[in-house]
Amino acid sequence: MWVSPEDVLLAGALWITERANPYFILQKRKGHGDGGGGLAGLLVGTLDVVLDSSARMAPYRILYQTPDSLAYWTIAHGTSRKEITEHWEWLEHNLLQTLSIFENENDITTFVKGKVQGIIAEYNKNHDVKEDDDTDKFKEASAKFRKLFGMPEEEKLVNYYSCSYWKGKVPRQGWLYLSINHLCFYSYLLGKEAKLVVRWADITQLEKSATLLLPDMIKVSTRNNEHVFSVFLNINETFKLAEQLANIAMRQLLDNKGFEQDRSLPKLKKKVPQEGVGTQEVSKELMVVRAHQ
Repeated sequence: MWVSPEDVLLAGALWITERANPYFILQKRKGHGDGGGGLAGLLVGTLDVVLDSSARMAPYRILYQTPDSLAYWTIAHGTSRKEITEHWEWLEHNLLQTLSIFENENDITTFVKGKVQGIIAEYNKNHDVKEDDDTDKFKEASAKFRKLFGMPEEEKLVNYYSCSYWKGKVPRQGWLYLSINHLCFYSYLLGKEAKLVVRWADITQLEKSATLLLPDMIKVSTRNNEHVFSVFLNINETFKLAEQLANIAMRQLLDNKGFEQDRSLPKLKKKVPQEGVGTQEVSKELMVVRAHQ
């Protein structure tokens, strides 16, 4: 499981490093899975007996460390090799290339900590399901959404996701808010605020694709701009919801008698990755429309 970043004084004490890259280290606790042999194994076994089950330390963990620092932070624990390996593979697939573009060590640390905390918040949101009304966390997010973007009470938030928005050459870690009529993003990182509001009706293309720098990304295009989002916990879920909301917005415009189809404009399209081959363009039934003059 992902954990809020915590300082680690001695990264090697009672731990064995199994995998490492410039930013992350996957470790196994000494004595775990090898029959408890050796002094370290006996010590670990003794600690397990002394501590109650709820306080026992997980046998696997992932640490974060910047290349030029001696400081370490625990960002994930695992009770099994399968669990910790899934977390490790997510980090390598989603973060390694992104971190390489930062020039400042403090910026990297701030970004990683913010991303992990965003993952934890999103995981807690998705696993705190109630059958009755909205959860308290969702109500809080809805209120924050309306306040940040000046939205009226009737503009309902559908869902929100932790991700990164590429504004210039540096990604901004924050939250993507998907409401009935708008796609919005907000971030406040390193003393800089990033805010974006796009109407679904203004979007001409939704694309889910991959590049060397961004293994998974969603690109949102309007007539005048392109907006790129990446580092999602579950990009497929986010893209599917965005596509559904764009469809609904277009259908509402087509059903409105005050609008007519402008056949001189291209059809709204999405691009989805074709397995093993870059991306494939797929036409949608949506058309860009405009009001009668």
